[in-house]
Amino acid sequence: MATVLLLRHGRSTANSAGILAGDLPVPLDETGERQAADVAARLKALPLAAVVSSPVERCRQTAQAICAPGEKPSLDGRLAEAGYGDWTGRLISELNSEPLWRVVQRHPSAAVFPGGEAMAAMAARGVAAIRDWDTRISAEHGPDALWVACSHADVIKAVTADALGLHLDQFQRIVVDPASLTVIRYTETRPFLLRLNDVGGDLAGLVPKGTEATASDAVVGGGAGA
Repeated sequence: MATVLLLRHGRSTANSAGILAGDLPVPLDETGERQAADVAARLKALPLAAVVSSPVERCRQTAQAICAPGEKPSLDGRLAEAGYGDWTGRLISELNSEPLWRVVQRHPSAAVFPGGEAMAAMAARGVAAIRDWDTRISAEHGPDALWVACSHADVIKAVTADALGLHLDQFQRIVVDPASLTVIRYTETRPFLLRLNDVGGDLAGLVPKGTEATASDAVVGGGAGA
């Protein structure tokens, strides 16, 4: 199966203001624009088969920076931010006093945002989107294919938790910074988490070599690395 590079959007104006943006059309701030340019430079050396993005503006901006001139990312609404409902647009410093905040922190699988979406529903659609695209890209480009999915922190955390076999209630243990890469290679029997919250360094080692792309067995002792 192919290898997906889960990319969180660069820092947005809502991030820097401490606002829960949800699906609001907030753009990247100056730092976020630099982050998008930096991650695009890192990815330039990789033979990317596809760039897929949440349709929310900050993700589209980040994904567009990666695309070749004249190309646009494919958009998939299943990669959009969680539907925060009545929490959308509010200061996070105010939300942490809400009773639901403790549920989101301790039992996110039970959290349903007022007027919005259940976190379990967000996780299910995000995982389904990544697995669907990975299957499609593998069929079209082969198991050595690398592709980017630009999304949001909670979606990426949910996909990562699924790959690790963790219950959604454990996903708050995962950190996903702006413009970071979390890399997962799916195989016949299990996914492998190759990188987590990666914000710098060479990515050439992600290109599979030999039978590496289809190998489902973990290397006993850890192997020699890239």
